[in-house]
Amino acid sequence: MKLRALAAVAALSVSALVAAPALADGRLAVTLEKPVSAKTKIVAGGAVFVCEDASCVAASAPSRALSVASCKALAKEAGRVSAFGGDAKVLAAEELERCNASAKAA
Repeated sequence: MKLRALAAVAALSVSALVAAPALADGRLAVTLEKPVSAKTKIVAGGAVFVCEDASCVAASAPSRALSVASCKALAKEAGRVSAFGGDAKVLAAEELERCNASAKAA
């Protein structure tokens, strides 16, 4: 009986370790004020954003990528950002202002 309980706990522990990184990752979408001139890949906050026209998307981004610092890194390369976020959270207006302080000059 103890062996079965130990095996069950071990199985749950392994599945939790495997599932944890998947739960931390999510999709991030960014809207730029002006479109980029060509399709571009930008790494910011540990996420790879693919920018085309006036949008950038990171299909699988770590939770740390949803930050003002990550937004600033993206804005330095792509220009001013009008929206930055994922399903669970978006940056507020004052956070976008701080982000755009580092934006690439038009």
